[in-house]
Amino acid sequence: MLKYISPIILLIISNVFMTFAWYGHLKFKGTALWTVIIVSWLIAFLEYCFQVPANRLGNEVYNVVQLKTIQEVITLSVFSIFSVLYLKEHFRWNYLVGFIFIVLAVFFIFKK
Repeated sequence: MLKYISPIILLIISNVFMTFAWYGHLKFKGTALWTVIIVSWLIAFLEYCFQVPANRLGNEVYNVVQLKTIQEVITLSVFSIFSVLYLKEHFRWNYLVGFIFIVLAVFFIFKK
């Protein structure tokens, strides 16, 4: 069971780092662009420290398409939480509908 869960946990951690690397600087629009680029790259390095092992371990139990699908669902979930809590964006009903379609896509990708 742990071999199925470990890659998912690592992907969640890596996506938290990547979301901050890609979008965290939006709260600091007054900071010089070169500064946020360097900080973003440092955060992205941490993301890779979790992403690479997640993919290595994940590929032992999931095929590449399944692994990428898991990663995309995690990315959208982490980003949704981040955008509401950190960036103070509003979560709209049409985002929920879009996510439902993504869940349907997951169903078909994992269907035997």
